[in-house]
This record gives sequence, structure tokens and C-alpha cells, in this order.
Amino acid sequence: MHMTEFFPVMIAGFAAAVGFTPITRRLAFHWGVLDQPSNRKVHHTPKPLLGGMAIYGALVLALVFFSPPFYLVEFGAIIAGATWLALVGFVDDRDGMKPLIKMSGQAIAAVVLIGAGIHVRIFEIQVLNYAFTLVWVVGITNAMNFQDNMDGLAAGITAVASIFFFVMAVQQELTLVSSLAAALAGASIGFLIYNFNPASTFMGDMGSMVLGFLLAVLAIKLDFKVPADRQVITWMVPVVVLGLPIFDTTLVVFTRLREKRSPMQGGKDHTSHRLVSLGLSHRNAVLVLYAVCAALGFTAYQLSEATISRGITIGLGLAVVALLVFIFLETVYIRKKRA
Repeated sequence: MHMTEFFPVMIAGFAAAVGFTPITRRLAFHWGVLDQPSNRKVHHTPKPLLGGMAIYGALVLALVFFSPPFYLVEFGAIIAGATWLALVGFVDDRDGMKPLIKMSGQAIAAVVLIGAGIHVRIFEIQVLNYAFTLVWVVGITNAMNFQDNMDGLAAGITAVASIFFFVMAVQQELTLVSSLAAALAGASIGFLIYNFNPASTFMGDMGSMVLGFLLAVLAIKLDFKVPADRQVITWMVPVVVLGLPIFDTTLVVFTRLREKRSPMQGGKDHTSHRLVSLGLSHRNAVLVLYAVCAALGFTAYQLSEATISRGITIGLGLAVVALLVFIFLETVYIRKKRA
């Protein structure tokens, strides 16, 4: 199996997103699905909010028509879950939706995966695997939903993470994961042409939830053919690849709970906003976070080939760095609020 086998999938996803996005932008204005400015948002004029429809359409087209054959039951469950979340996201973008209802929709998508046999295999007790899968899918879906807070951020993070998932999946000869990662990378980069600062369109929840769901699936399905004793290292790989959205969500939830606010309440307290408060422009803050995501991807790749002792060392080192950055960003945030 070679990377070039999946280039048609990636190119199709890219081209379809480039072609579909202007159409969804016009539809958003026609249907009135617009993101209005507010004091917790960085844009000052209404923005079309149907870019997620272009991303979803590009993904499905690329996978159905250009991907090599793979196990149809799992593929059907993944497409069904993504389609369901695209519909949930569309309703939320158009009419609004309470967080609990939205999370229930995400849980349904996770149950569809579990029903098709797509779940983590960490614990000996199967019900624990199912429970962890449910938490993981809902958690990562929301984490990427949180990343859609600045022009180009969610799409760029998805593109970088997908490329690293793609490289490792090809090495492990995982056809379904390779195809899915290739399509996801292509569609994200295609959409990014319109979404990078200054963005002419937004993906909305329809896009961010689909991206988060598919990244969660890639993480679950990235299976390394290693002895049992090394699995304690390889399970860290997808966590590190998705380390940025996991870190940001943890930071934001901690801050909002500390301030006795709902974790689902929006605000300018994300990692990206805190970088801007340190003097970076919106564009440079996003570029810094792309670089962080790439660094985490390279680290995850090293983990995938590391010995147990080296893997533990890398994991502990990352945890210490994350904690120090967490404390720094939270301290800066508190000082800015008091100033």
C-alpha cells in the first residue's frame, strides 16, 4: 500500500470543497443562515454559515467515488454518523439548539459507531470500551466545535491532524483510515481557501461537528500492529495528534467553571484569544496554533515508533509542558480580566 493510492481521494476532496463552498455561501445568504456579530465574536459583519455543507459534500463525494474498496459496514456507520451530525449542525446553525440536545445528537452518532463495531479496545470489560468511546466521540466533536472561534482555525487544525493520521495509517496499511484521512485533509484545505483570515464564509456547527466526529473516528480506527506491552504507548498517539483541541477545551472548561459560568457558554477565552491578548494578530495566532498542531503531530509520529521507556518519557514531557502552558495562559487571562 502506497500513499499515491489515496491521492485521488485527497485531490477530489480538495477540488469538491473549492467548488462547493461558493455555492453554499450563496445559499447561506439566500436562506438567511448567517453568523451575526456580537461582543464575543471577532467579526463585525454577518458571515455566511453553511461552509459545513461544502465540507460534508466534498467528503462524501471523495470517499464514495474515489476511494479504494473497504469494509462497507464500518464505512456506512461513519457516513451515517457524519450525515446525522451534519443535519443536527444545520438545524443548530439555522435555528439554534440547546447544548444538551446537541450533545444528545452527538451521542446518537457515537452509538451508531459502536453498533458497527467501531469502538476503543482498551479495557477487558466491553461495556467500559463502549462508555469510553461514547465520551471520546462526544468530547472530540465538541472540542473541534470549540476550535471554530477564529478564521481558519478549525479547518487548519483538522487539515494538519488529518495529514498525520494519513501518514501513519498508510504505514499500518489501514485502507479505511487512510481514505478517510485523505478526504478529510483535502476537504479541509479546500475550504480553508475561503475560511482563512479574512474569512468570506464560516463552516458553522454543521462543519465543526462533522470534522470533530471524523477526527474521533480516525483516532479510534488508527490501529498499530504492536505487541501488547507497547500498546500503552500507541494509545497515546491519537491523543497527542489531537492534543491542541483537547488542551484548549480543558482550558476553557476550567476557566468557565472557575468563573461559575456554563462550559457551553461562548466567550473570548480560548487559546487563540489569549494569544491575541498577548499581542499577536488573529492571523498570526492561528498560524502559531497550526505550528503547535504540526509539532504535536511529529511528536505523535515519534511515539508510534518509540520504545516503551522513550514513549513514557515523551508522554511525561508533553504533560509537563502542557501544564506549564496551561498555568501561564490562565495567569495571563486572570491578569487581563483584572486590569
